Amino acid sequence: MEVIRTTGSCPRPPEGSAVTIGFFDGVHLGHQIVIGEVRRLAAELGSKSAVVTFDSHPASVVRPESAPALLTDLDQRLDLLAATGIDYTLLVHFDEERSKESPEDFAREVLVDCLAAKAVVVGADFHFGHERRGNVALLREIGAVHGFEVDGIDLLASAASGAKAVSSTSIRAALAAGDVEAAARMLGRRYEVRGVVEHGDHRGRELGFPTANLAIPRERCLPADGIYAAWYRREDGTRLPAAISLGRRPQFYENAPTSLLEAHLIDAEVDLYGETGVVQFVKRLRGEAKFDSVDDLVAQIARDVEETRDVLSTP
Repeated sequence: MEVIRTTGSCPRPPEGSAVTIGFFDGVHLGHQIVIGEVRRLAAELGSKSAVVTFDSHPASVVRPESAPALLTDLDQRLDLLAATGIDYTLLVHFDEERSKESPEDFAREVLVDCLAAKAVVVGADFHFGHERRGNVALLREIGAVHGFEVDGIDLLASAASGAKAVSSTSIRAALAAGDVEAAARMLGRRYEVRGVVEHGDHRGRELGFPTANLAIPRERCLPADGIYAAWYRREDGTRLPAAISLGRRPQFYENAPTSLLEAHLIDAEVDLYGETGVVQFVKRLRGEAKFDSVDDLVAQIARDVEETRDVLSTP
């Protein structure tokens, strides 16, 4: 996949392209169906396939006070898009100026002048341009002028998850409930976050269960506080079983301001400080709790570790 980072270096492929547009947070199963349709159309038309996405979530510019927490960082999003087999990803810089661009100007600059679109595939509820004025109907009108067809398709229904449709919003709702298994079903893979391992208060080591404290970027979406079975991936690709504590540590702090993600690697003692680690959530074991004594807490952690072993031993 070729990543195009500026409209000034557009390929404008002579054979044209089939295109889809969106932020694609999570690159979930619904997104994958849309992209699959783009690739099918591209093959049918003898054209290139392309995704148009943005470097920042539009809501973070237009309404930052209510912008959603992100399911993927930019690097992960690009990696996931590359894995779909798409030919091009056009990464559009989204700022205040771009937010004020009319749908017609956006379509002309990006779809026509940059990608020579022959077909455009979007979700049926797709909106774009200043004040979200653009929709599928307007895109079809623009396409009639510039020579591209438009297909608006519904997102994949997800009876297994209980959600009306697979969407980034429904995945965030599952994570907020701690249901990482439902999130995984909608994503088509386990949910993961990454962060740099930093020094903490070393309390886990004092309790006999040393942990790696991961600094997760503030804009990332985290599951509900609790204890999780997970896989931990190191920078060299090594995957290790881990019991995860995500929360505010009520045993030791009355009012911790933020949740902390701590990973206890099972049967492994390695120096992780300064590394970027990836936590892949498998199952929530329980919620956070304050125990009658530290000894009771230690006994429960030991049970959590054993339950994690059992969970991760199942393929």
